[in-house]
This record gives sequence, C-alpha cells and structure tokens, in this order.
Amino acid sequence: MPLLEQLPVTEHVAQWEVWGTTARVVVTDPAALAAARALVVSELERVDAACNRFRADSELSRLRPGVETEVSRTLAELLAAALEAAERTGGDVDPTLGDAVSALGYDRDLAEFQTSGVPAVPVKVVTRDRPDWRQVRLRRRRVVVPHGVRLDLGATAKAAAADRCAALVAQRLRVGVLVALGGDLATAGPAPGTRWTVLVQDGVDEPADLVTLPPGGALATSSTLSRRWRCGTRLVHHVLDPRTLLPADPVWRTVSVAAGSCLEANTASTAALVRGRAALPWLHGAGTTARLVSADGDVLLTGRWPGAGGAP
Repeated sequence: MPLLEQLPVTEHVAQWEVWGTTARVVVTDPAALAAARALVVSELERVDAACNRFRADSELSRLRPGVETEVSRTLAELLAAALEAAERTGGDVDPTLGDAVSALGYDRDLAEFQTSGVPAVPVKVVTRDRPDWRQVRLRRRRVVVPHGVRLDLGATAKAAAADRCAALVAQRLRVGVLVALGGDLATAGPAPGTRWTVLVQDGVDEPADLVTLPPGGALATSSTLSRRWRCGTRLVHHVLDPRTLLPADPVWRTVSVAAGSCLEANTASTAALVRGRAALPWLHGAGTTARLVSADGDVLLTGRWPGAGGAP
C-alpha cells in the first residue's frame, strides 16, 4: 500500500481507521486540515450508507433482484464506475461477486475476524453459469439487479471514494490535498513543491519504492497479501477470478498502478492480479504505468514508473 514518506501525523496530516484500513488526509495548508478531515469523513459516510454490503440498511443491501429501484446519486455514480471498470477489463473486475466472496467467509468487515474468528469448515465454491455485470441495468438513477446476483462494489468503491474526497476538498477549500484509503491514493489541487512523494510498500518485509506523483496524480496498489483470512484449512484473499469464483492465483504479491485517477489505477491493478501471468503483456500493450511484485519478490515495471528522481 502507498505510505506517505516522512509524514507523521502533524498539522498537515490527519489519519483514522475506516473500513478495516487507514484513512489519511494531507493538506498543503495546515489551517485547512480540520475542515478537510470533516469533508472526507462526511463523504465516506455517504459512500458507506450507499454501498457497504456489510450494512443491512445500506442502499446496496436493500436492492431486490428483478425490482427496479431508484437509488441516490452517490450509489448510481459508484455503480456506474463499477460497471465501467468491468467493461474496460473484459469482466476481470466484476461487481456481481458478492455471493461468491461471502461463500468464502468474507461476509463481514474483515476487522471482525480478529475477534470472532473465521469459518471453521471449508467452503466449496463451484463454477457455474450465472448472470454477471452485463445483466445489471442502470439508467440514470434506476437500477435493476438480476436474480442470482448480489452486488459487491468493493473492487472500485474505495478508489472512487478517494477520488471524490480529494476533488471535494480541493474544490471547497482551495488547497492541495492527498487522500489515501489504504492502498488507494488520490490527489487534487497543487502539490507541496511540485510533486507528492510516496513510499510504495505492502508491509515492512516487502520491496519498497519511493515515487513522486504530479498534482492530480493517483496511485493504487492491489494485493494478494492483505485482506486474507483462513477458510477452513485454506488461506484465501479477497480478489476473486470471476471465471472460477475463487481467489486469483497469487502470481503477483502486489500490483501498483499510477494513473490520472485512483479509480483508473485501481481498475488496472485489480485486473492485473486476476490476469496473473497475462498481466504483463496487457499492461505493456496498454502503456500502463505499473509496478508488479512477483510471488518470489521480484519487481517488474511497465510504462514510465514515477521514480523519486522526477520521472512522470
């Protein structure tokens, strides 16, 4: 996940726990920090109420199969982003895997596993013909989810939320801002100096890389190491292959992507985990700026990875 290099919690930085990860807000003007944090908290609460699949009262949880439902603008925008990600990746990032990931035991906030444990009995997930993202209908703010589908926007909503929060703070407060939600990081407005400096590392024992991002740049890291739990006797992770409904083969420990938006970066990094060995030619062919850490710990780069020396 990206960590802000040498930026402890100070008058420029606020951080707190949310959605089983760490939210961090950095502003270029310390006088704006309290207001920036309040804006981000409010926006994350709005996103949570719209699409948290662990909340019975969220809009997402209240959708009924086959029933056209008018939803909030927030949920409509987040669902549109998820469907666009599915289309751009040929279904590798599919928002219709809610039942599959729940069947593996991820049916509550992962933080709760620390206190209440995980399923003791192995769960067998069987590949089957099923509706997918192409059968979800979204027209403006009216949604129809097909029978046999439970939506899970986890693959895109956090990244989209980072983009939304950064844009909101920059627009309302006229400051430069960086918003990081775990491995999803977005910036808006002017950077301190000319660029943001970020340390990319998914854990203290993982390969580290110091990078710089221009104003408005974004970075996302997807991982097969984080958000893991034991399902019966098997250690599983949260990134599923829509073709098998099982966790993607851990060809890559992490994939980080730099792009113009966190949503774009996260879509590519998640799809790369799903594609496994086919990810490298796909990323190369698309000109995507990415950093991949293999299962053996080797680091491979595509595009023009933004090193700390001032590369794009």
